[in-house]
Amino acid sequence: MLSHGALCRLAAEKARDADYNPEVKKRILRYGAPVGSSLAHYHQLPRCMDLLRRRVRDNTAPSPATGQVIRADRLTGSSGRFSRSWHAPVGGLYLALLWADTLLPDFSRQLPFAAGIACCESVREFIPAAHLQWVNDVRIEGRKICGILSETVSATDGEQFHLIGIGINVNTRKFLLKLEPTATSLYLTTGKEVDLDGFCALLLARLQWNFGLLYYSEEQFLAGDRAGNHRDKSPLLQRWQELSDTLGRIVTYGYDVQTKPLYQARVIDIDAAGGLVMQLPDGSKITEYSGEISYDTDV
Repeated sequence: MLSHGALCRLAAEKARDADYNPEVKKRILRYGAPVGSSLAHYHQLPRCMDLLRRRVRDNTAPSPATGQVIRADRLTGSSGRFSRSWHAPVGGLYLALLWADTLLPDFSRQLPFAAGIACCESVREFIPAAHLQWVNDVRIEGRKICGILSETVSATDGEQFHLIGIGINVNTRKFLLKLEPTATSLYLTTGKEVDLDGFCALLLARLQWNFGLLYYSEEQFLAGDRAGNHRDKSPLLQRWQELSDTLGRIVTYGYDVQTKPLYQARVIDIDAAGGLVMQLPDGSKITEYSGEISYDTDV
């Protein structure tokens, strides 16, 4: 695995083609530089997020460092939203990132989008057909290759931290029978093994850039720049829209869409806070900021 300095250089290299002037790129990379500042790698854990949660709540230790990462080769107690099964055998990339809550609320809510963008960009290095499904599932031809969980945890002194858990099916060759119709991996799609350490470094570099881009968006908003105006999407959400295939879809929406679907609608936009703007069958519009969707038809 790369050192943190080498990781920052990789992030800078990946930023070369971004459509910003050199000084802006440097600011974005400085904002995101804490990502991967420390990385602990375990052969096996129940869940990576559990370990970070304990560190935040440990009142005998100093405030945990933002940007630290826990990685495991295998998870024994992994789960997705609503305790859904997440198959996490050796061959996948499983990690959790700790991030101090230092953003304004409207921008803090965009951290899951930043994580999703980083994951999708990393997968696209190997499979250009990967897309984001709102909020941040990465899918290839309708099958899920990456899942992300995020939560906010308070330390005993009241300081808040974001926990971002990421699972990517990299070299996974076989899934549980019930997951086979809906899951895929880089290996199953390309037929080639991927170096996991290299892929992890790539992902952390993408996270550095996209977390930094979020902070840069907030900076522009505070400076009164039009790009940060609440009526306009931030550069981060514009990038999300480029990578997503959600707009234009007929979807079913629900807080837990698998067990309690609420209604069907057509997605027409995401707003400046990342909310999903949908048109109901009667022509009225509704915007949702949490929950999840399933695709019903193509665009």
